Amino acid sequence: MAEPVHRTEHPAGPDPVRTLRTLFAEVLGRAEVDAGHSFTGLGGDSIQAIQVVSRARAAGLVVSTRDVLRAESVSALAATTVAQGRMREDAGPATPPRRLGPLVPTPIMGWLAELGGPVDTYNQSLVLRTPPGFGAAAAERTVQALLDTHEMLRLRLPDGIGATGAEPVVPPAGSVAAADLLEHVDARGTGEAQLPALTRERMRAARRLLSPRDGHMLRAVLLDRGAGQQGRLALVIHHLVVDGVSWRILQDDLRSCWTALAEGREPVLEPAATPFAHWADLLRAEATSGRRTTEADRWAAALREAPQPLAGVRAPGGLDPESPENTLTLTLGPDVTGPLLTTAPGLVNGTVNDVLLTALALAVLGRRGADGEDPQDMEGAVLVDVEGHGREDVADGTDLSRTVGWFTTVFPVRLALGRPDLDEARAGGPAVGAALRLVKEELRAVPDKGIGFGLLRHLNSRTGPDLAARGIPQIGFNYLGRFPMGGDAPWDAAPGHDFALDDADEGLPMAHAVEVNAAAHEGPDGLTLSATWTWAGNAFPGPWVHDLAHEWFTMLRAVVTHAARPDAGGLTPSDVSLAQVSQADLDTFESQLGALL
Repeated sequence: MAEPVHRTEHPAGPDPVRTLRTLFAEVLGRAEVDAGHSFTGLGGDSIQAIQVVSRARAAGLVVSTRDVLRAESVSALAATTVAQGRMREDAGPATPPRRLGPLVPTPIMGWLAELGGPVDTYNQSLVLRTPPGFGAAAAERTVQALLDTHEMLRLRLPDGIGATGAEPVVPPAGSVAAADLLEHVDARGTGEAQLPALTRERMRAARRLLSPRDGHMLRAVLLDRGAGQQGRLALVIHHLVVDGVSWRILQDDLRSCWTALAEGREPVLEPAATPFAHWADLLRAEATSGRRTTEADRWAAALREAPQPLAGVRAPGGLDPESPENTLTLTLGPDVTGPLLTTAPGLVNGTVNDVLLTALALAVLGRRGADGEDPQDMEGAVLVDVEGHGREDVADGTDLSRTVGWFTTVFPVRLALGRPDLDEARAGGPAVGAALRLVKEELRAVPDKGIGFGLLRHLNSRTGPDLAARGIPQIGFNYLGRFPMGGDAPWDAAPGHDFALDDADEGLPMAHAVEVNAAAHEGPDGLTLSATWTWAGNAFPGPWVHDLAHEWFTMLRAVVTHAARPDAGGLTPSDVSLAQVSQADLDTFESQLGALL
């Protein structure tokens, strides 16, 4: 059997600083990380932070996603892990969380059911390079380890998705056999150039075999090229049980399984600390809690009608299905993407989403202006349905860093930019900075990163009907985070395949009139940003959406131009502890301080 892929070993009782420096470097794709660096300062996002948490746990360190994102340095984070480790040692035995049995439908499951179309084969997929010598027996044992460890991969929906009969059920480990879900393809003699087409052909067939009613939520295809060649392992998984973070967990697990097999051991994976069934129970209780019901007015206000049709509210339903004809993919090169995702967020102590949504809001206002803007619209509001990863710290004692499932949150954000000078914005002038500060403050004010909206909309019978009646934002936005691409090591993503993008059933209506799905790809030449625009043909004409997509990239380039200005950046009210400090107060203070210096 071939040698396993190299992985950094973390000894028992690790030095926290050294271990965290290594983990930061692994996750962020850096050769080395200094103890004084912060995770966000190095360009890390919340999804990558979850990877750090998961790998730290395997190395014996206890740390939360929030700690990773907020710590000012590796050293400061290491001190937090030591303190939390002591707290865990002092705590008494906890009641084991529920893993099996009936599953309470989560908000995103309710969202999917409301679309009203066929979703039996609605999936995400990933194709990975396999080590030479990874054959059918190794594949079966590996897939079985995934099935037995991650409960949601065994989920069964007896009456289908959205049915009012029996609830979804999580059966015990061993109830689903990998041998029934795995196809072994003899690909000996198949060249690298022919592999992508053969892989896609077998994946299309595997997709048709997904069956939530039978508990077949996963299909695997092994393209075996023999002992001397890398093969391919394609995983096609129903979207109900997987999301972008889950793929990162599964990819790490595949590496761990291969290491065990190469050493002659049975692959045994660590179970999730907080199972999905337990999390769903917590969400049901949280949906009727006082702290959530007090958010109802906030979400209702966000969904109020806008004076402009674009980026306002539309009635649910009535949209055409997604189609290849109404799809556009654009890519930004490394010269723009690098500073866009690393330098630009740091200007205002913000996040990548702050930057991307600022440019999107400016692009929408620019598109409105081209169509003839309403001079009475002084608010300049742009309403966007934003997707988040959903693994938020809303209950004590939860750890979702190794939980596989569909956690996605969808929540409306109202971005009111007023009447910015759009020509100045396109040139990267001060209008960009002003808009970035406004958007950052609006996003930071969203409680718990929007998880409450879905709870009140889908799991609360008192608040749900009113929020449903208010409609849906016309634009949906999702930033999937960073994905390493172009590597040639075993278990790297294989060339010629999109990474974990949704594959909708034919006839499934679109949720929004226009949807933007963006992802950053880390390749040999640096970071690139890929954005796929889809739109309902009965909502907007293609050329109109093309213009909006190109305007967004124009505004993203403008953000990078602005980031290079010496006067870019600055504090916003949420950065300071003083009460009732406005953005104007902070701008004045910084201007006066600059004059003194």
